[in-house]
Amino acid sequence: MYNTKKITEDLYWVGANDRRLALFESVYPVPAGISYNSYLLLDEKTVLLDTVDKSVNHQFMENIEHVLDDRKLDYLVINHMEPDHCAEIAAIVKKYPEIKIVCNSKIQTMIGQFFNFELPESQWQIVKEGDSLSTGRHNLTFVFAPMVHWPEVMVTYDTTDKILFSADAFGSFGAVDGNIFADEVDFDLRYMDEARRYYTNIVGKYGMQVQALLKKASNLEIKMICPLHGYVWRKDLDKFIDKYQKWSTYTPEINSVLIAYASVYGGTQNSAEILATKLAELGVKDIKMYDVSTIHPSYIVADAFKYSHIVFASTTYNMGIFVNMETLLHDITAHNLQNRKVALIENGSWSPFSGKLMTDIITGWKNTEFISEKIQLKSTVKKDNIEELDKLAKAIVETM
Repeated sequence: MYNTKKITEDLYWVGANDRRLALFESVYPVPAGISYNSYLLLDEKTVLLDTVDKSVNHQFMENIEHVLDDRKLDYLVINHMEPDHCAEIAAIVKKYPEIKIVCNSKIQTMIGQFFNFELPESQWQIVKEGDSLSTGRHNLTFVFAPMVHWPEVMVTYDTTDKILFSADAFGSFGAVDGNIFADEVDFDLRYMDEARRYYTNIVGKYGMQVQALLKKASNLEIKMICPLHGYVWRKDLDKFIDKYQKWSTYTPEINSVLIAYASVYGGTQNSAEILATKLAELGVKDIKMYDVSTIHPSYIVADAFKYSHIVFASTTYNMGIFVNMETLLHDITAHNLQNRKVALIENGSWSPFSGKLMTDIITGWKNTEFISEKIQLKSTVKKDNIEELDKLAKAIVETM
């Protein structure tokens, strides 16, 4: 049975939730599920904006049929060709064989890569930057957003109702729980962390490209943002856009310390715990600690974008960095984090070596400063190490 949500008088959400998915893109845990958003505009011409993942095909097709109510579907606008949004293009073409597909040339090429159907040239409307489509009362303008986060991406702006259909931008992990608008839920409490984790892990590498899209968007009067994942924004848009401004410029949200440690038998963990206590005694608030062996790296990547200072503490393992810490550091590097202050703690019972290797990785991060010399443990924390941790805590505070 259909499950649709009314956005405006003539715009409907026809997407669906997947609450059973364990790993988004086979990588990222989504304990609260994921929504696949698609929007259907009922004007003189009907327009479907993007499709959904194959896992929710049945719900999606029922939603469209219900909203159309025996009307034909005139246009399918495709903003992004990742399969969680484009999987049902062929099904739509089969059900509505007279439909016209509106997309850019790169999207058209990718459609040929993903699907085998053919359409006559008259059923393709290939758009360029700034082109428009009139559907009656509404006028849709197309704005290119390459590498946010695939090269073919564009966004669609409804100049009539001032709605930005933002593709993957402004999305979030998490299913949509009945409410569709962000102002209907406690977004800061329930979803902001997942919005950050979504952005940093999916789009985080492409800060410059996001900045380019934000610059284009600043020239538009936007009253509503309809992303392809998560909630629709109709209030406090500036608040969420400000988050994107910070995330895409790698600007910390809070002036505090994130401590990520890898410990086998407890010595390295103890050093991290002692350091956290000393920082707290010096007045540092909202300290965050992670054991990299028990927490998926996507959560730590997200907080690395949030925090101004990061301490990495790792035992030496097979003459290298402990495997989960090494994975985390390479993951953070791949997401282009920069503008941070970093401190290191290394451990090793006979040959402490992880500090040098961590330094080699982190040195490649732009505008990143090391705080003090690395602290070296030999198996467990000793009295001299306590003094070093005390000095490190003070050195961190002095840079805050």
